[in-house]
Amino acid sequence: MAAIGNLSLAITAPSPPFRLAVPSRRTLNLRCWLFSRKHENVGDPPSSRIESEARDKNVVDESVFSSEKELDVNSSDVWKLFNDAQRNILYLNNQRLKAVDELDAIRREKHLLIKKLEQLEAEKKADVVKDPGTLWELFLRIDTMVLSGMINSEEATHLRKVIVNYQISIHDAFYEIQHKKDIELLSELHHFSEKITRKGMHIVHICCEMEPIASVGSLATYVTGLSCALQRKGYLVEVILPKYTIADNGALQEFRKTEFEFDSYFGGCWHKNRVWTGVLYGIGVTLVEPLNNATFFNRNNIYGYPDDFERFTYFSRASMDYLVKTGKQPDVLHIHNWETAIIGPLFWDIFVHQCLEQPEKLALCGLNPSQLHRPDRMQDNDKPDLINVLKGGIVYSNKVVLMPSFLSKDKIFHSLSHGLEPTLAIHKEKMLIAPYGYDNAVWDPSLDKFLPAKYSADNIEGKATCKDELRHHLGFQRPSSAVVGCIYSGSSDFDLLSLKLAIMHCLRRSCQCVLLGPKLPALDAILQAFQDESMDEDVKFIADYDESLLHLVLAGTDIMLCCTFHDPVLQIPLKAVKYGSAPILMDSGIDELRKSEWHEVGYGSRDDRPSGLHELASASFSQYILSTYANMTLSQALDEILNEPSKWSRRIREGMSRDFSWDAECCDIHCAAYTSIKNL
Repeated sequence: MAAIGNLSLAITAPSPPFRLAVPSRRTLNLRCWLFSRKHENVGDPPSSRIESEARDKNVVDESVFSSEKELDVNSSDVWKLFNDAQRNILYLNNQRLKAVDELDAIRREKHLLIKKLEQLEAEKKADVVKDPGTLWELFLRIDTMVLSGMINSEEATHLRKVIVNYQISIHDAFYEIQHKKDIELLSELHHFSEKITRKGMHIVHICCEMEPIASVGSLATYVTGLSCALQRKGYLVEVILPKYTIADNGALQEFRKTEFEFDSYFGGCWHKNRVWTGVLYGIGVTLVEPLNNATFFNRNNIYGYPDDFERFTYFSRASMDYLVKTGKQPDVLHIHNWETAIIGPLFWDIFVHQCLEQPEKLALCGLNPSQLHRPDRMQDNDKPDLINVLKGGIVYSNKVVLMPSFLSKDKIFHSLSHGLEPTLAIHKEKMLIAPYGYDNAVWDPSLDKFLPAKYSADNIEGKATCKDELRHHLGFQRPSSAVVGCIYSGSSDFDLLSLKLAIMHCLRRSCQCVLLGPKLPALDAILQAFQDESMDEDVKFIADYDESLLHLVLAGTDIMLCCTFHDPVLQIPLKAVKYGSAPILMDSGIDELRKSEWHEVGYGSRDDRPSGLHELASASFSQYILSTYANMTLSQALDEILNEPSKWSRRIREGMSRDFSWDAECCDIHCAAYTSIKNL
């Protein structure tokens, strides 16, 4: 805290100085003498009186003249004195007011300084939790110490617990010495002792994708979004990935190759692996690089090869061996999809019991097929001669999180189980349904750096500015009843006839439409042909995936056409709700006449319409969006915009006020699952 010193004020004397005019002694004596002479001559004879008066008259005239002259001089001096005094008073008053203003300014500055210090202190504490990059650098340095043989796995486990339990204090103590050599850093860690300030669980994700390092589909977004949300809640999160040659490692901070190797078991023998480490968004990232099987991840794509099972089984086993070698004891191992589902049986059948001393009994990655090829373990339900890896992940996991949140457990079991319905039914109590989310640091109209005006549910006026800017950008000339958008990805599953009929319906209602998506030659040609056919200036197709325009389209549209509400890749329905654009299913905007035309050309009604599914869905976002928009057609939405604007405004504001980001329901469901696992 800074202290403010004493305040000294210097008041300058006015110029010229005060002047006071005082009558002279001679003038006072003369006035007294005249007064006495007037009374003495009352009794004299006339002649002498006249003579005396005549004599005195000269004296009086002279004295009166002199007195009047003196009085004139004195009057001038008094007025000058009055004016000088008045100026002095005004000057002193101005000086006093300036001094008071300066004192108030100093007090305000002091108050602001105190507030700023308090804010910086709060931000410092918050940043330690929200951005634990420094902690992860220390954490990964410990891994290097283990691999180099400087410390054993037991000592490493103890040091990691120190980091987890003393996060804030560790950050303060080692912020300036994190670049010291390992031996010096180890000495500091051994002598560290601080009051515990925050506890959290250590979560390790073992997966094949993470945005932006290696991103193919929704898994990459999910892993990154959930991990960041968990870190913001105080968890220590680590992600283990294969080291792909096509990976984008430029986003990793402190990205480095360790000089030490570890062995993993595969195909009946042990293989060398190298570890690369880095930090992404405050998350510790470990990349496993096979040395003996270098071609496993040195390819042009992540998936789609005949030996995918061997590749990802190798990675799964190597990840577990790495955890054992480094002595890590995370609270939760979070595995994803079939690629790493083999970790379930690996963990329970090998690593929990540490049976690595019997490699002759292990198959490709160290498991015993005869023990696992059973109906209650990994035997496939439909093809009993095969092993179902995903089934093994379900059987051997403590919790199973299902992400298609628009369906209930029963609906998933009956329609999306891929032959695992009996297995899911047996392990039904393990199942949790979670929604996808979005990054609220990027997708928030009140903070969005790409928008010409920011807005929120409480102050939505800025959306009109965004709408005007979008119309200007697209070159729309005339006013419109509404602006309708459609944002699609390369994996979007919609038929062009449904899109065409929806756009035609919008044009008949005096709407303007914009479609935005990546360059897809086949789709672009069809869309361009439709635009040429319609010859309508109120339809714009933009075959470019510009990020700033993507934000502007969300903010500047009234309605967002969606082929489905379950959009794990772009998450357009989620973002549309946040930006005040109503998500409407694409095939719901076709009037009865067009529906007949639709059936006549051979298209039946879409069987994935979620009408009534809101009674089954469990996630709050699913319940909200299905109950609010699932049964609303495009025509109904336009009617409400035109005829019931107050009702429409309430609908939009209500959706914008909700939090459907990764930090909300999705993170809460996972945290509850992790806690229940830890408490087992």
